[in-house]
Amino acid sequence: MKRVMLIAPLLVFGLSGLLLLWWFFYAESSPTNDSLVLELIGFCLEGFFLVGLFTYIQHLREHERRRELWLSLRGSLRVFLSHLDIAFLEEDAEPMSSAELEDDPKVVHTLLNKLKAQNMSLDSMTAFKALAIRDLALTHDLIPVAAQLSAGHMRWWLAIMDSMRQLSEATTRVDLEYALEMFLVHLQEFDQLEL
Repeated sequence: MKRVMLIAPLLVFGLSGLLLLWWFFYAESSPTNDSLVLELIGFCLEGFFLVGLFTYIQHLREHERRRELWLSLRGSLRVFLSHLDIAFLEEDAEPMSSAELEDDPKVVHTLLNKLKAQNMSLDSMTAFKALAIRDLALTHDLIPVAAQLSAGHMRWWLAIMDSMRQLSEATTRVDLEYALEMFLVHLQEFDQLEL
């Protein structure tokens, strides 16, 4: 739909300008016709370039705004992802950087594979439960931000929030690991949506 809104005015102005240009060269000429047709040709060309240019600039600004909203949502989960990264950190390995945790969707896939392959310590599990309890209200407050992106983003953000609620209420290792896995799966789906 967005492309149609961009292409339709460009087609109208472009085809009108070409038609008037053809008429200027092949129609009977008179001083009035020539000046009027030249003005109309100029108007069509200006409209073609201005509509295209302004629409392109507006599209870029809208995409930048949506990216900022997405980054604010992902940034709110950075501490959670950082703790998950540290929980599975191997000896002599460096933790992931904040930029990777906030911006790179591949991180979620890596953490999901580590979660499936390794068992988490009891201290890490307790820390995750405490983090989920602490961040649940923040995740809930960010639902309107996710809704500004799209209905799909809001749907997956609600699923992420539900996973955090399950994590905060987990009483067994199985429940906690399942809630963490669902959290990462939902975050992965959230990241795959188009901005």
